[in-house]
Amino acid sequence: MKLGIFVNTNRHLAHVVGLVKAALAKGHQVILFTMDDGTKLLGSPELKELCTMQGVAMSFCDHSAKHLGVATEGLPREIVCGSQYNNAVMMHDADRVIVL
Repeated sequence: MKLGIFVNTNRHLAHVVGLVKAALAKGHQVILFTMDDGTKLLGSPELKELCTMQGVAMSFCDHSAKHLGVATEGLPREIVCGSQYNNAVMMHDADRVIVL
């Protein structure tokens, strides 16, 4: 199963991390997309660490990050600087989506 996690707030980092780890432990794949205030989490080491885990694909909305002044330089290359296209792909490819 592919689990999509759509993060548009910066209030649930511990839940995001916990959900990703729990899904991977069950053998699932995870697609993570951040936008709006969720891009503020890109500075968090806990979120950045997720992109190194096998079975996790991460992207963020460049427009949201720029609009909010979120620094994206130096992010791991596994975190894709994207757009709403990445969100649409996640929605299409994921079997289930959680919004936080």
